[in-house]
Amino acid sequence: MALLGGLLAACSRSKPVPPGDTAPDAGSQVPAVGVPGCTLYGEPRQTGTVPDVLPELSGLAASQRHPGAFWAHNDSGNAFEAFAIDEKGAVRARLTLTGADPRDVEDVAVGPCAPGDPRPCVFLADIGDNFERRDVLRIYRFAEPEALADATVPVEVLSFSYPDGSHDAESLILDARSGRLAVITKTRESLGDVFALDGARPGATVTATKLGTLEVPEGLDRSTTAASLHPSGQRLLLRTYTRVWEVRQPDAARLEDLLKGQVVEVPGASQPQAEAITFLQDGNGYLLGTEFTSQPLWLTGCR
Repeated sequence: MALLGGLLAACSRSKPVPPGDTAPDAGSQVPAVGVPGCTLYGEPRQTGTVPDVLPELSGLAASQRHPGAFWAHNDSGNAFEAFAIDEKGAVRARLTLTGADPRDVEDVAVGPCAPGDPRPCVFLADIGDNFERRDVLRIYRFAEPEALADATVPVEVLSFSYPDGSHDAESLILDARSGRLAVITKTRESLGDVFALDGARPGATVTATKLGTLEVPEGLDRSTTAASLHPSGQRLLLRTYTRVWEVRQPDAARLEDLLKGQVVEVPGASQPQAEAITFLQDGNGYLLGTEFTSQPLWLTGCR
């Protein structure tokens, strides 16, 4: 579960900052040139509220099978469940998960069950580690249901460790093109280190591979609480307690390429304990969520 210090920072917003530049005038936005998705984003609009079953909403990911549906979950101290909700916060399915005893599930992603597998799976990241004491972290995987209905679903466990000691993390991303999984650490030093989980599979513990570090100009922000990779693999959304950032790299073929891209701020919304973000299914916009029931869900679309 995220530390409550994030509540103190939930109200500020700033404007897009390309690498190496100073902050532009109020109201400006850096156009996305040459990458799939929105060229410019509009202002966030409230579409609904966080439902009562998600008092500690900590992750959102757009369904691949069900248009308009998003997979969501609570973090530590709650039942091991996943929920399909819509942008209004209406619950369309409640899944009771079995086969693991999670400690701190912090994010969710949807994509190929494994490299080369066309089936979509839901991945839940048990990667929270506030005091950086965990030696082994876990990702839970289950096939995305063909129909949205309440059910009991077993999960498979994919275990990993970091090559350089323990890290706290709250962000999981999945490359829809390759099925490659990666986590982004939560640190006060930067927007986080990116670690790929190559070779992750049930029954084994793999060592993550560090791909790089995400930073913004002049250390303007840090402590990433959620992330989402665009279906094209050429954009990456990063959420912090106060802002939303997007990494953009035209024609990025791999995560390593994307990490070399431009980092700009994109429209966000003031939310307490802001810990959830996902691109929409078609990549043309994103949905923002937060802990605490009855808080707004915000959708940002193309301008």
